[in-house]
Amino acid sequence: MARVVALLACCCPALGFVAQSSYTSLKPSHGVRPATAAGPLRMASANGSAKKALVLGGDGFCGWPTALHLSDAGHEVVIVDNLSRRNIDLELGCESLTPIQTMQTRLKVWEQVSGRKISWEKIDVAKEYDLLLALIKREKPDVIIHFAEQRAAPYSQKGSREKRYTVDNNIGGTHNLCVAIVESGLDIHVVHLGTMGVYGYGNSGGQIPEGYIDVILPGNREQKILHPAYPGSVYHTTKCLDALLFQFYNKNDGLRVTDLHQGIVWGTNTAQTVRDERLINRFDYDSDYGTVLNRFLMQAALGIPMTVYGTGGQTRAFIHVSDTARCLEAAVNNPPATGSGVEIFNQVAETHRVRDLAQLIDSKTGTGIDYISNPRNEAAENELDVRNDKFGNLGVDFKSLDENLLDEVQNIAQKYGDRADLTLVYPKSYWNKNRVAAAAGDASANAEQQRLFVDVKAA
Repeated sequence: MARVVALLACCCPALGFVAQSSYTSLKPSHGVRPATAAGPLRMASANGSAKKALVLGGDGFCGWPTALHLSDAGHEVVIVDNLSRRNIDLELGCESLTPIQTMQTRLKVWEQVSGRKISWEKIDVAKEYDLLLALIKREKPDVIIHFAEQRAAPYSQKGSREKRYTVDNNIGGTHNLCVAIVESGLDIHVVHLGTMGVYGYGNSGGQIPEGYIDVILPGNREQKILHPAYPGSVYHTTKCLDALLFQFYNKNDGLRVTDLHQGIVWGTNTAQTVRDERLINRFDYDSDYGTVLNRFLMQAALGIPMTVYGTGGQTRAFIHVSDTARCLEAAVNNPPATGSGVEIFNQVAETHRVRDLAQLIDSKTGTGIDYISNPRNEAAENELDVRNDKFGNLGVDFKSLDENLLDEVQNIAQKYGDRADLTLVYPKSYWNKNRVAAAAGDASANAEQQRLFVDVKAA
């Protein structure tokens, strides 16, 4: 059997170019689908065969359901994870709203309900290069899925220690992976979970392509380049640096890479994690790791006002966690052909403005909205127009944000609501001193609101 290994943790604007492209796009409204007019991808033939995959970061929010999804599809999966996300829970004094089991229990239960075995290697990919290299040589995977990165923008802005950790962990891990594959001498496909945040928000001036853009350089020279990077946090900056490392190792050593620029993930469970409660995925609700829609649904489920940053005019791309797993499978089954450049997909289903989501949920629940100072250094309002038809060409049909899915998440939040520490909903990580000063004006209101949270929970 071929084998798949997944790693789950998980351009300069001054060039003076003129973009020349025309894209189908994902509009910022509910349930919109893009057209699928892009040409055929240059992919190697997968022949539907099972693969061996290493999943780096396979204990995480996206990594765990993806590992189960791949295993359920018949792939041989090896999880590589040093449990760093669980350690950060201890550091922050905040655990998953859902009661996630130990890795040993998770894997034992999965084998019981599926009849399929997933193995686990506890390795720090950023620090234990020799162990990573030895694992790759021993397992000889077809594909390595790389989620093994510190994934939260707020955590990466929390302080000097967290900023340094995010850079050391994310860049160190990605570079170790590239070097280890080259040193192994094996032809291994890397699938990396990136972020839409590499493009920035509100700076594009038009539709965002899938990774590359055709430009005219001075002297009327036509060239295709990476879309200019506009990172909005240390975390997003590491994803931009990942992209440059992939470009180099692809050009220099022929490394085959698929980089997935993913939107904000929401939801909790997938068809695999619902088979047994002990397989449940993690649900982060705190201000550092909780994704915005999950935070809103959790607050609404417990009858407390939703915390919207600034005006709530930020438009963002979204994708359900089950679609994350399905997109990863599509990428695994369709590797770039030998000699191809880095393949880049925009892994998003739809776009929404944050305050529109809050108002939608408020109209259903009547929980109210609490507009607070934005801890992030970002535009108060932005549009987002995204091309995402490559996955459509591979047969991926995205779930849209509908009431049934919203209800599913709210039911989970209600079921485990007694596990929540509601004081952790308010921001505790600020982008810079100006954001701290702005938040100081909200101090008395925040104190009163947090008292309300505690009273609601006690009731």
